[in-house]
Amino acid sequence: MIYRYRPKGTCSTEMIVELDGNKISSVRVVGGCSGNLQGICAIVKGMDADEVIRRFSGIRCGSRPTSCPDQLSKALRKARKLQDAGIK
Repeated sequence: MIYRYRPKGTCSTEMIVELDGNKISSVRVVGGCSGNLQGICAIVKGMDADEVIRRFSGIRCGSRPTSCPDQLSKALRKARKLQDAGIK
């Protein structure tokens, strides 16, 4: 399943998440801090989506109430919800 998410409150403008069951096949992020986000995308590849959600949820960027990792956790939550509902 491929899911596109528009982050809120971050420099990144789009996250494209590909799931195979509960495993993350790939993540691409448009905008944001390129090096950091390339690293995050490489680290989460092959991980269990629920584990990434658990680890990344609530991370803040400076004084902002959210961050790219936090927004990725929200994208994964929504993608999992759609996947569980059988929506592609």
